[in-house]
Amino acid sequence: MQALTITPGQKDSLDLADLPEPEAAEGSVLVETLAVGLCATDREVIADEFGTAPEGRDYLVMGHENLGRVLEAPEGSGLAAGDLVVGIVRRPCAENCRACAAGEWDMCHTGNYTEHGIEALDGFARERWRGEPEDMVKLKPSLERVGVLLEPATILAKAWEQVDRIGSRAYFRPHVVAVTGAGPVGLLAALLGIQRGMEVHVFDLEEGGPKEALTKELGAVFHTESLAESGVSADITIECTGAPAVIREVLQNGAKNSVTCLTGVSEEGGEEPLDLGALNLSLVMDNRVVFGTINANRRHYLKAAEALAKADTSWLDKMISRRVALADYEQAFEDRDGDIKVVLDLA
Repeated sequence: MQALTITPGQKDSLDLADLPEPEAAEGSVLVETLAVGLCATDREVIADEFGTAPEGRDYLVMGHENLGRVLEAPEGSGLAAGDLVVGIVRRPCAENCRACAAGEWDMCHTGNYTEHGIEALDGFARERWRGEPEDMVKLKPSLERVGVLLEPATILAKAWEQVDRIGSRAYFRPHVVAVTGAGPVGLLAALLGIQRGMEVHVFDLEEGGPKEALTKELGAVFHTESLAESGVSADITIECTGAPAVIREVLQNGAKNSVTCLTGVSEEGGEEPLDLGALNLSLVMDNRVVFGTINANRRHYLKAAEALAKADTSWLDKMISRRVALADYEQAFEDRDGDIKVVLDLA
């Protein structure tokens, strides 16, 4: 079968390879891959910024955002041939730390977890793969064209869950939400805010393009000015860019009793002036909370699946800018105007 692979330790080693069929020992459920979404993490793996091959091998199959269809499943597994499924990306650490043992591998204490397409586990950019029933989540048939968005949606399902839990510390009746960045994560953050009945403001520099159109179609307000210039006083802010300048502005412009979630991953080393004394004063005097989040566990996958099932699938479909055949994978990694989410189409 064909698979998109890289050789860890070698920059730009992306290759379409012929690999053996997945072995039965890999799992009792056989899945054919329908689609694989691409994101910045994939580019970083290709650039050899991180990424580890499975033990005993010199290559790693790419792809962590995924959607597949069950070909074979054992009786009593809750799955059957034809079911749509998404494989869960992160798996518990070998030490089975307390967090992993509790099913919270997204909060792993040791950092020795594995991740499909990233750390020591083959990804889903291959024609077929195997896993156990507990390693995947079943989706409704209506999500066949857009179910590949589930993995990024899990990040926001977790973010909103934690916002809700932090807010329950005291009186908290949020109404206004600010989302910085209108990429896939930002748009999904806005979607979940709209589904909660919030007034959502999305901030992005790309005026007049598909991001603005999707934001307005969702019922949110699109801004190209800065958060400070907008005058928006948000009860909840979800930062989705990872850009240090945007993060600084978000930290400096929180409302009283507000909760800010950081989801973007930043590069190290840049200098961005920040008055820590003023920030500390604001956090303390205004009862503000700032926290970071990454990855997701099974609970978040299930919540994200519910959110996608409630959404307008035509709106979700518009988030997918391009669908590229696996054989044309090089085109998928080209930077093109108007791209939001690019997907490898294996169907």
